[in-house]
Amino acid sequence: MDKLMITGGGPLRGEVSVSGAKNAALPALCAALLNDQVTELSNMPQVQDVYTMCRLLAGLGMRITRRPGSVCLDGSGLYHGVAPADLAQSMRASILVLGPLLARLGHARLSLPGGCAIGARPVDMHLAALEQMGAEIIVQEGYIEARASRLKGADIHFDKVTVTGTENIMMAATLAQGVTTLRNAAREPEVVDLAELLIGMGAQISGHGTDTIVICGVKKLHRVTHAIIPDRIEAGTWICAAAISRGHVTVNNLRPDHLGAFLDVMKAAGLPMKVGRDSVEVLPHKGLVAVDITTFPYPAFPTDLQAQVMATFTQARGGSLVRETIFENRFMHVAHLQSMGADIEIQGNRALVSGPVRLVGARVKATDLRASASLVLAALVAEGQTIIGDIYHLDRGYAQLEQKLHGLGVHVRRLTSLRVNSVKVPVSFKAAELRYCSTAS
Repeated sequence: MDKLMITGGGPLRGEVSVSGAKNAALPALCAALLNDQVTELSNMPQVQDVYTMCRLLAGLGMRITRRPGSVCLDGSGLYHGVAPADLAQSMRASILVLGPLLARLGHARLSLPGGCAIGARPVDMHLAALEQMGAEIIVQEGYIEARASRLKGADIHFDKVTVTGTENIMMAATLAQGVTTLRNAAREPEVVDLAELLIGMGAQISGHGTDTIVICGVKKLHRVTHAIIPDRIEAGTWICAAAISRGHVTVNNLRPDHLGAFLDVMKAAGLPMKVGRDSVEVLPHKGLVAVDITTFPYPAFPTDLQAQVMATFTQARGGSLVRETIFENRFMHVAHLQSMGADIEIQGNRALVSGPVRLVGARVKATDLRASASLVLAALVAEGQTIIGDIYHLDRGYAQLEQKLHGLGVHVRRLTSLRVNSVKVPVSFKAAELRYCSTAS
């Protein structure tokens, strides 16, 4: 299992460019299932989750070609709705094939999805909404089986804000008969990006970006070319990296309007920044001050940046109260930060972070994607070396991480193990090459 070794040092300096948003790329890939023509997606992040989703779609009959930074999907060969079980079980986003398959083919079968163990993320709201649209659904022995001759429009109210639920049902509704209204819908930029992609295909959607989305079903979609939005969570992570190290870093290719609540928190903490049209320049500072945060659905503070900000606030003066309202298990990184010297107390869904403290290098383990990022941030300012295990989580969501860290002056090295005669032999190298589907020159 790969590890990342980081030697703590001085402030980060330089420029870094944000990749396309993983959480926008995955539903966009699934949206191609709705189309029997070509869907071309650019600004695609080179991360493991994208590779896994492409393999899953190829297993359904999609013809997929990748070029640097783009993926071309031909849906004319889609021939069945049974998702490969091993791939569906490996990530939460696999549930996003359910709505498109049901709308396009009239049937779908997939195993219950897996992913990060950050808390219960039931798919009940997805299934209930599809049943309202006329689908027959059976869940047994770890599989979801769904059938519908043609989905019908419905008035759907989500009990809780659900990003993947909103995306799944919005995709299903594009080919449904009649009008579908989604109430208490997610407002995240990734949902808006998916809606814009679907509209580019010929879907009739309005209200995206608000809590009420209206979809008028159409019979057929057409070819489209679409650029994935920048990853706001990666952007926030790099801003935190500059902040925790007291560095001078310009983060390029981002959307400041997608980072409103996060930027407000960092400004309140005393982080000097120059916000441009598509960049944020973080300036050197003499110290941050504690700020309380509470995670809520967009446009409030994002749960996906909670762990990174918590690591950053170990170096802020005073006590920061962090309240997590989205996932019940999203403090799993705390024990590892504590092993590095962090002063953090947990009470239920609240964590009190006191600082500034001296962090020291340690052997720690990534427990989920964003927890992994928080450990990388802590390692940047820790004395000595930090070795982070199970970094396949990082590979799932951060493109070219080591190269980008190197570019900012960080001493980082990937460690891997080769098995020779049943004995693990450690080998180090700078970056793992990941391959998926077919490659076009």
